[in-house]
Amino acid sequence: MNLFDKEFIDKLFADAVESPRLRHNYDLRNSADDTSQRMLNALMPGTEVPIHQHISTAETVVCLCGKIEEIIYDAETVVGDNCAENIQYKEKSRHLLCPKLGTYGMQIPKGVWHTINVIEPSVIFEAKDGAYIPSK
Repeated sequence: MNLFDKEFIDKLFADAVESPRLRHNYDLRNSADDTSQRMLNALMPGTEVPIHQHISTAETVVCLCGKIEEIIYDAETVVGDNCAENIQYKEKSRHLLCPKLGTYGMQIPKGVWHTINVIEPSVIFEAKDGAYIPSK
């Protein structure tokens, strides 16, 4: 059993600061056989999360502390002069998540392109269905 108190959160932030990616996640699954994805993610300003989508699951994001923006995009596949396909993103909306302001979290539907902008050190709870499958 873990208590998510100030000491625990401070340790997550310390681990995030030490990480080259400026973020650190804490796995909340019960075992490696648990096929859900549940984690706490400590995020520092300057971390870069590429624009991405989850093809087969929605994503639930709840901001426990700090301040982030969830940025939602429309995406269009464009064929270049060399016949290579590229995706172009157009920002659609921004959603400020900050418990001090009363905006706690959101559900991002499956297939929606998104990223985050970390405004101040933050810890978020993330949940998705299914086992983690790295992007190709």
